[in-house]
Amino acid sequence: MPDRELYIGLMSGTSADSIDAALADLSDGQHRLLATLSCDIADLKNDIHELATPGFNEISRMGQLDRELGLRFANAANTLLQRECIDSSQVIAIGSHGQTIRHTPPGDGNNRHPFTLQIGDPNTIAHLTGITTVADFRRRDIALGGQGAPLTPLFHRATFEKPGTLRAIINIGGIANITLLFGDGVSSPLGYDTGPGNGLMDSWILQSLGEAYDDNGQWASEGQVIPTLLEQFLKTPYLFKKAPKSTGRELFNPEWLSQQLVSFGDSIEPADLQATLLEFTAQTISTGIRKSHRPITEAYLCGGGAYNGALVSRISALLNPIQVSTTEALGILPGWVEAMAFAWLAQQTLSGKPGNEPTVTGASAASVLGAIHPA
Repeated sequence: MPDRELYIGLMSGTSADSIDAALADLSDGQHRLLATLSCDIADLKNDIHELATPGFNEISRMGQLDRELGLRFANAANTLLQRECIDSSQVIAIGSHGQTIRHTPPGDGNNRHPFTLQIGDPNTIAHLTGITTVADFRRRDIALGGQGAPLTPLFHRATFEKPGTLRAIINIGGIANITLLFGDGVSSPLGYDTGPGNGLMDSWILQSLGEAYDDNGQWASEGQVIPTLLEQFLKTPYLFKKAPKSTGRELFNPEWLSQQLVSFGDSIEPADLQATLLEFTAQTISTGIRKSHRPITEAYLCGGGAYNGALVSRISALLNPIQVSTTEALGILPGWVEAMAFAWLAQQTLSGKPGNEPTVTGASAASVLGAIHPA
C-alpha cells in the first residue's frame, strides 16, 4: 500500500521495564496502530535507576548505557519490521523517546539550569536500522522555559478528542499524568504529572516479594490502607504546586518512601503499605481531574496502570459518576499509546510542526522539538 505513511515509535518509561516499539500508519491524519513489540530490559533496570541520582563515575556509566540502549532500541525496531515483513525503506522515520535518567525541570529544587536527559543513542538507531531517527524531544521545551513534560497531550488531542465531549486521558506509567480535552475545537489541552503511577508500587513489591509488579493489584487488594500514612503521603509539597509541573523518579523513589516510613518503625505490614501506595496513586490522579473544576464526563486510562484492576476500580470509584474506561475503547490498546505518540511526534518534527503545548508545559512558545538524525 504505497499511500501509507509508516512511522515507528520507541519508548522506555520511568519504570525501565521494557522497550516498547509501535509501528503506526499516520497517513491522512489517521492514527492506525499496525503492530507492536515489547523487549525486556530488566537486566539494565538497576543501571538505569542508579543514574537517576548522583553517584560514582556517572559519565562513563552513562556513556556505556547510552550506547547499549541505542543498540537495544535499534534491535527492537528491526525485529518488529522483520516480523511484519516490512522493509526499512518503507518507514519514513523512527521517533525515539529514549530512556530518561534525570529530570530536573523549572521549579524543582535549587538547580541553576533546569534540564532533562534521555539516553539511547539515536545515531546508533539510525545507523543500525537505516531509518531517519528523531529523538531528544524534551530539551527544546526546557530551553523555552517549559517543564519538558508531558509531551503527549497534543497527540491525545489529535487522536482522542471528540467534539462536544469533555474527556480526560490518564496515563499511568512509573509516574502518572493527565490530559484534559475540551472537545470544542478551539481550547488547548491542559495536563501535568499528578504524582506516582506504578513506580512506587513496583519498587515496593520488588523489595518485599521479588516480583517486578503487582499483577492486577492482587497484593494491594490483600492489604488495608493505613490512614495516617496516606495522610502523610498526601502532604508531599509537589502535590500542592500549581501546574505547569512535572516530576519523576528523582522525587518518588524508594529513598523517598523510606523517609516517609521512618516514624512508623516496623509496625507496617508489607501488604498494607502496598494498599496505601495504590490508594495514594488513585487519589492523586482523581484529585488532579477534580480540581480542574471542569465538567469532565469521560476518562480513559492508558499505560501499564490500565492493567491493574484494583487501581482501575479505585480510580473509577473516586471519579464516579465520570465514565471510566481504557483507550482500547477509542481504538488504541492502553499499553501502546505513549510509544505511538512518539511516532506521531517524529512526524510533527519532520513536518516542521510544534510538538509541545505551552498551556501544558509552560514553555514560552510552541516549537518543533525533535533532533533529526538522518539514516
